[in-house]
Amino acid sequence: MKKFHKTEMTTMVKCTNNLLQEGYKENFVAKEIGLVAPSKFDRVYQPEQVKINSFYRFEGESDPADSSVVYALETDDGLKGMLVDAYGAYANPLVSKFILEVEEIEKSEHVNKVHAD
Repeated sequence: MKKFHKTEMTTMVKCTNNLLQEGYKENFVAKEIGLVAPSKFDRVYQPEQVKINSFYRFEGESDPADSSVVYALETDDGLKGMLVDAYGAYANPLVSKFILEVEEIEKSEHVNKVHAD
């Protein structure tokens, strides 16, 4: 995962602007059928086709309900984009489910690689 300086990511706007400059231009949408890329004529990606390059959590200063998370994602065909979700009680269950599946695949791949070495 690429690390950005903490001062660059102090707000969600700064974070998304920085990610846009890094090439994360797609605004992914989680649906029951998978992760949808609207700019690619609604191309659908499955969890095994997606890698989480980084993520950032933001807490609302005046209201904890304003918490959110931004995922910087990359697909197996090189498409880079963001997936934004509320954090906590207001989280979208489709986003949570998709991200959990991607994380499980990444953990499994890491364990398999360690055992192969």
